[in-house]
Amino acid sequence: MLRIKKLDIFIVKQFGLLFIGTFFICQFVLMMQFLWKYVDELIGKGLSMDVLAQFFWYMSLMLVPQALPLAILLSSLIAFGNLGESSELTAIKAAGISLMQTFRSLIVIVILIALGSFYFQNVIGPQANMSFAQLLMSMKQKSPELEIPEGIFYSGIPQCNLYVQKKDVKTGKLYGVMIYRMTGSYEDAAIILADSGMLQSTAEKKHLLLTLYSGEWFENMQSQSLSRAASVPYRRETFVNKKIVLDFDADFNVTDASSLSNNARGKSLKQIRNDIDSLDNMYDSIGRVYYADVNRRYYRTLSVSKKDSLRAVKMATTKTFNIDTVYNRLAVDRRLNAVNGALNTVQREKSDLDFKSMMTSDGDKLIRQHYIEAINKFTLALSCVIFFFIGAPLGAIIRKGGLGIPVIISVLVFIVYYIFDNTGYRMSRGGMWAVWFGKGIATAVLTPLAIFFTYKANNDSVVFNLDLYRNFFMKLFGLRIKRAVYKKEVIIDDPDYDADVERLKDINAEIADYVHEHNLLLAPNIIKVFFKYSPDNTIEDINKKLEEVIEDLSNTTDRIVLANLNTYPYMAVKAHTRPFERKWMNVTAAIIVPVGAFLYLRMWRFRLRLMRDLKIVRQANEGIINRIEAIRQTEAQQTAGGNENKRNQ
Repeated sequence: MLRIKKLDIFIVKQFGLLFIGTFFICQFVLMMQFLWKYVDELIGKGLSMDVLAQFFWYMSLMLVPQALPLAILLSSLIAFGNLGESSELTAIKAAGISLMQTFRSLIVIVILIALGSFYFQNVIGPQANMSFAQLLMSMKQKSPELEIPEGIFYSGIPQCNLYVQKKDVKTGKLYGVMIYRMTGSYEDAAIILADSGMLQSTAEKKHLLLTLYSGEWFENMQSQSLSRAASVPYRRETFVNKKIVLDFDADFNVTDASSLSNNARGKSLKQIRNDIDSLDNMYDSIGRVYYADVNRRYYRTLSVSKKDSLRAVKMATTKTFNIDTVYNRLAVDRRLNAVNGALNTVQREKSDLDFKSMMTSDGDKLIRQHYIEAINKFTLALSCVIFFFIGAPLGAIIRKGGLGIPVIISVLVFIVYYIFDNTGYRMSRGGMWAVWFGKGIATAVLTPLAIFFTYKANNDSVVFNLDLYRNFFMKLFGLRIKRAVYKKEVIIDDPDYDADVERLKDINAEIADYVHEHNLLLAPNIIKVFFKYSPDNTIEDINKKLEEVIEDLSNTTDRIVLANLNTYPYMAVKAHTRPFERKWMNVTAAIIVPVGAFLYLRMWRFRLRLMRDLKIVRQANEGIINRIEAIRQTEAQQTAGGNENKRNQ
């Protein structure tokens, strides 16, 4: 029987309050980021408050599925960071409750949130997306004079295609204006060219006033009643200043949503499945029509009997046929006609293939967009669970609450997720990647991270120990810290100066023998380094004896001895012999030439550093020996003076 324990209630309360707060924060941040994309659609349009309220309402509904994973990540990080910082997580583990048992109540809640996210994307989200797209299209048509782009034709004004070469945003003046104005059909279109112009709405917002400067008006006056053989009336007008009134209702009206039928984001999973079948059927039929057309044009234009075809094959195999020879025998005019005919045929076929390619590529892109949105409904819901298993273990490992480190980590994780997800979306939309691969790459990258962090947190592994990583990189690049030996306040055992002096003399003798035997200045033998390793125990023994002497002399009260102790370096006892402990790793490093070269130079550097360290050790040993002998002489003189005073008394 499922029992709800007090710990589960406590964890849920800690997480729930944070989740609600972080959700609204994430929703606000995403809305602000989304708003920058459409800020040009809102400014200067004269939109009423109810229209703006609808805009923000639909936008907030669209961004709910994206805000949920980020809110779960941030709230779980902060919740378990607070528990770890206040040692409550330590108390929970001390009571014999594992981390996964602590997670169990939140796992159920996160799964419910993920299911709710999927339901939201499948039912509420498509309606909000469709309403938002419809509202946005209506807002674009509210004041077209503000929407005219540079360098492309704008068709937002009824019965007009407007091209602007350059636009001054401050003054609203248009430069390099070209207008195609259709009143009945393309045959009686008017073409207007002007150096500059202005497009403004009238006071009653029912018309647009187009003022043009220094241009020409070309108009075909052909009427529908005229026959094709009749002459076509034509008018050309040159003007310095001309005003044109265009019919346009600038009041806000909601656009018909029929033009958004191909919007995959505005469809549920069932609608996407049905539309994919319809699109596949439609574009398959187009492909069959193209195939039949090619088959009819190239393979069935001539009716050749079987006998004639066999004879043609026989002639082709027995006789050589050179097209250049036949071409050279033709007259000059026939050669020109043949070349022009071939070029026209190639250009015609190329244009036909380009058009067919455009049709099929648009269809493929539309079908891929539907598949992307279908998979996206599942991946966004699954990301809620993945982000929880990243945030909660990281909070338990880092043990830092508040909005400091958790926010930084959350932003970094979300940036990684966004980069992979956005890259996969663009690549799959363009057809470079398979849809399932593009939309699943972000999940595939973050799932192992979630498993890794959960495993480490459950086993109390130290993942973010900065000292561990610092020591690793210091060891890798040969960096080291200085020795720090300070005078002790309380000394239990005095140092054995006589024994230490003897050991230091022995160390100096061993160093002298080692330096004489090994020329550390020369480059190491590559074969011995990577393939035939022989251990160097002498430096290990010297370092061990030296550390014992330093430990014993650290109990001294003499400042000169302490100063000499701080000059001793920390010696690397193995780095000058081979890169790794295991032989197969050394062989592998040698095979991988760049890695082997780096490790070889690194080891040579350690040999040179060891040579300097041994020299410093000998000098420090001599200094300490001399100081201890001076101390012994001073003590002997004091003892002799005391004995003489006693005899005199």
